[in-house]
Amino acid sequence: MIHWRLLFAAVTCLGIHASGFAQGPSPGPASSCVSADAITPLHLYGLWQLRLWPEGEPEDRWSSEGAMLFERHPEFPGSVRGQLRRSATGNDLTALVSGDVEGGEFTLDESTDGVRIDAVWTGGLPPQACGREIRGVRQPAETTGGPALNFVLRKVPGWQ
Repeated sequence: MIHWRLLFAAVTCLGIHASGFAQGPSPGPASSCVSADAITPLHLYGLWQLRLWPEGEPEDRWSSEGAMLFERHPEFPGSVRGQLRRSATGNDLTALVSGDVEGGEFTLDESTDGVRIDAVWTGGLPPQACGREIRGVRQPAETTGGPALNFVLRKVPGWQ
């Protein structure tokens, strides 16, 4: 088994380009479509492309992109844990993430130090995306400041 950190590093070193977003999610065969309310943490495991843009702006005016890798949370079986890596003005950002999906609702905590929460992500799974896309808002914690950002996560093919 390939260690997920090695795989994550390889993917982020190669860079994630906008061309992956132009195509949108590929729903695959109709029989493989999972309804949003049936998505469990198991469906989230794997690598996801990420794009963030300011609230009130169109998605094509994105301000940051990157990737998240989700795996089983070692302490809470009904949750996911993973890492975030994304571009930012002048540097790249990395953070730990931990969250849940229930009834089609997605929540995630982001922490750069593994102790304090820097942002909270809330969103939903569009029914037409068959569990391969999550859309919502990343809201920074009061202590970190910054603007709220819309986000879209799209599952990288091969992790279905």
